[in-house]
Amino acid sequence: MEEFLPEDEPLLSARRRGEEWGAVPIGPAGGAALRFLATVIGARHVVEIGSGCGVSGICLLRGMTKDAVLTSVDVEPEHQRMAKQAYAEAGLGASRTRMIVGRALEVLPRLTDGAYDMVFCDAVKQEYPEYLTAALRLLRPGGVVAFDNALWHHRVADSAHRDPDTEAIREVGRMVREDERLVPLLLPVGDGLLCAVKRD
Repeated sequence: MEEFLPEDEPLLSARRRGEEWGAVPIGPAGGAALRFLATVIGARHVVEIGSGCGVSGICLLRGMTKDAVLTSVDVEPEHQRMAKQAYAEAGLGASRTRMIVGRALEVLPRLTDGAYDMVFCDAVKQEYPEYLTAALRLLRPGGVVAFDNALWHHRVADSAHRDPDTEAIREVGRMVREDERLVPLLLPVGDGLLCAVKRD
C-alpha cells in the first residue's frame, strides 16, 4: 500500500529532511490520500497544522486547485524553512502558501470561520481534540478534517497504553465518531488517517 504510488524526488528529499529533524512526516500512502481528498473536494483553501517539513504540503497542494492557497502552521521556524525549500523544489510558487510560525492553539483562533475546505492535523497529539473543535469552526459545509497517526503505532487499539498522547488520539476518534455533524472514516494507511466530512 505504501509503495503503490512512488514518490518523486521533491517528496523524497522533503521526507529525508523531516526525518533527520525529528518532524516525522505523513507516510507515502497517507500523503496520497491527502492529495486524493483535496482533489475530490476541489480544495482552494486548506490549513495544515504541522508542516512535516513540506511533505504533507506538497501532497495537499498537488491535489488542490491551481489558484489554491495552503496555510501552514508550525511552531518550529526551521521546519517552516525546510517546507519552503521543499515547495520550491516541487515547483510550487511562494504565492501558493501562507506560512505561520506559532502554536496552533494560538494561531487557529485568528483564522476565518467557515473559510476553509480542509484542515489537516499532524502536530501535538495531546491537542488533537482541540484541533477538532477549531476545525469544525474553520470548515465550510462539505469540508474535510483529517488527523495523521490515528492508530499511533498500534497503541490506540491496546487498552494497556494510557499515556497522554494515546488517550488524546482515542478521544478525538471518539469525538469524530459520535459527532452528528460529521461523516467519519478511519483509513488504514500508514499510521492511520482519521477523516471526517462536515455535513451541510
